[in-house]
Amino acid sequence: MAKNVPAPTWTTEPLGKHHDRAEFSCEEDQLSEYLKKRASQDVQRFAAAVFVAADPGGTQVLGYYSLSALSVALEAIPEEQAKLFARYPAVPATLIGRLARDISQKNKGLGEFLLMDALERAYRQSDVIASSAVIVDAKSERAEAFYRDYGFQPFPDTPRRLFLPMKTIAKLFQV
Repeated sequence: MAKNVPAPTWTTEPLGKHHDRAEFSCEEDQLSEYLKKRASQDVQRFAAAVFVAADPGGTQVLGYYSLSALSVALEAIPEEQAKLFARYPAVPATLIGRLARDISQKNKGLGEFLLMDALERAYRQSDVIASSAVIVDAKSERAEAFYRDYGFQPFPDTPRRLFLPMKTIAKLFQV
């Protein structure tokens, strides 16, 4: 799943007022605009937790992702995968609502770094707030291919909605 990436030089932390978001720009305008105009509001409203990547000690946002709680109807999950989840009408999950890196960081491994950070954060919190999977709604075919490269599987009836079981994620981070 994880690919060979140079040792990261970035740090991640919750979005704060000291983070400079004005110059952030990625290939998807809606993701750039979200960070600049709505991310702080979502954090204040407890709608999403937003984490940003910057150089150590830096304030310039180089990338970000958002996490929130989600529940998914068990019947929405592919039948062969549903057996991995608890037999409840709804499955608790963690949603990566958005994940983006600045265009200046293209081909530097920041996208994978952000994804692995989000997966580890979701896994570490799953014993505090139950979560059976991480789910993403890919914004484009390119984004969908990115997530599929890391083992995410599609929902059968929801285009570009993908999931990765927490049991699979646990194997990456258990010591």
